[in-house]
Amino acid sequence: MSTILNNDIARAIYLFSKDKTGHTFYADVVSFLNRKRLLGRSKDIFSKLEKIIDQEKGVIKAKVSSAVKLKKEDKENITQFLKHRHKAKEIVFIESLDPELISGFRLEANDEVIDMTMKNKIAKLKEHLINAHE
Repeated sequence: MSTILNNDIARAIYLFSKDKTGHTFYADVVSFLNRKRLLGRSKDIFSKLEKIIDQEKGVIKAKVSSAVKLKKEDKENITQFLKHRHKAKEIVFIESLDPELISGFRLEANDEVIDMTMKNKIAKLKEHLINAHE
């Protein structure tokens, strides 16, 4: 017996839901998950469903961490970069501040991480120096 992947379940729910809305749809989905004993996996299934819906709509959720709040100009540059790189229609920013990053930013979008933080550069320099002396 093979295990059905959460992504496959999410894709099936998406295809089933394309033209449906309202409480009856959600009740049907919850009932299905309950019948198949998948309620324990529902958080991951719905997370994958959200990614599928975003992908179909051309929406990218970009998590941006920085030591200080990003300037409007920086957000616009990142938005244009992501729209071009991923052929997206809309970018949704999820910002967080992390003073430990020192400066720069860390961007996570579509399973891709771009780390332009000073903390990362220092860590890479440290690793390089250690490896060079071994």
